[in-house]
Amino acid sequence: MTTTLRRRSLVFACLALSLAAHAGGATQAIAIDKFAYVPKEITVAPGTTLVWTNHDQTPHMVMARDKSFSSPALDTDDSYRFTFTKAGDFSYFCSMHPFMTGIVHVRK
Repeated sequence: MTTTLRRRSLVFACLALSLAAHAGGATQAIAIDKFAYVPKEITVAPGTTLVWTNHDQTPHMVMARDKSFSSPALDTDDSYRFTFTKAGDFSYFCSMHPFMTGIVHVRK
């Protein structure tokens, strides 16, 4: 096997593993930008993983009002992932800046 073919095989194997890890549901992004969650409100299906990424120069958190999920402090370009497994409405906020709010609607 040539080196190029080995590298391609390794890349393919890594991609296959990555896809298998995410086969349970979709992944969607929420930006933290200018002291706001963007989008502020989102509707997803059960099994969806949301990824919040902080683009501000100030640390932020993502905390559910019902305490079902909570991130550590996210510095610039840090991310937090959470998979929503059950239907419902999940309000969240930044515990450092409580005026920052968002809501996730999980619908079948």
